[in-house]
Order: sequence, then structure tokens, then C-alpha cells
Amino acid sequence: QVQLVESGGRLVQAGGSLRLSCAASGRTFSNYGMGWFRQAPGKAREYVAAISWSGRSTGYADSVKGRFTISRDNAKNMLFLQMNNLKPEDTAVYYCAVSHSSWYGVAADQYDYWGQGTQVTVSS
Repeated sequence: QVQLVESGGRLVQAGGSLRLSCAASGRTFSNYGMGWFRQAPGKAREYVAAISWSGRSTGYADSVKGRFTISRDNAKNMLFLQMNNLKPEDTAVYYCAVSHSSWYGVAADQYDYWGQGTQVTVSS
């Protein structure tokens, strides 16, 4: 059974940093792209960042570009999101997801498996 478990979310002040982790189990994910999405209260789930199967290619939403960095450790089936210079508008539940291909996309329907999410709250 495929399982994705996010961790690392918490309350942080604006300007601070967090590192989110996603532990994947149940299959080998090294052949698949992975991504991070987020959902704020009352808003639709939105793309944050994604990474190809090898880790050589990454993509970011304009709102986080230059502040967030996505990475992965295929040997450990782990996905990470380093978030710096956090802003109150980054407050959301963050989800990791596995793509249905070796590449990655920006649309949620391009991802087959999802975690339960971890809450990130940024205070002003």
C-alpha cells in the first residue's frame, strides 16, 4: 500500500524558515516525479514546487520562486521542501504527491498519490 507522510509543519514567524519532509513507502518512487502542493482555508489546492525522477529538473510557482527549494533522496524515498523567508500568505496545509510519470507537472490531476498534509502557519 502506497503511503506518503509529511512532517515539519509548525507555527513560524514571518521571515523564518522551515523544512518539510515527505516519507514515501509502499513502492519505489525513484522512477517518478514528485511535487508539493498547498491549500489555504477557503482556497483551492495550488501547485508549489515539483521535481523530476532524477532530481535534475525542478519547477516552482512564481509565488515561491527564490524562497523555496525542492529536493529528494531516492535512496531513502524522501522528498523535501526547504522554505525560507516565509510570509503570512504561505500559511496552508502542505501536501506531497507522486506524479504518474518520471517528469512532473503543475496540475494536481497529474499526480496519483497524496499525503495527508502538514500545517504551516506563518504569523506576521
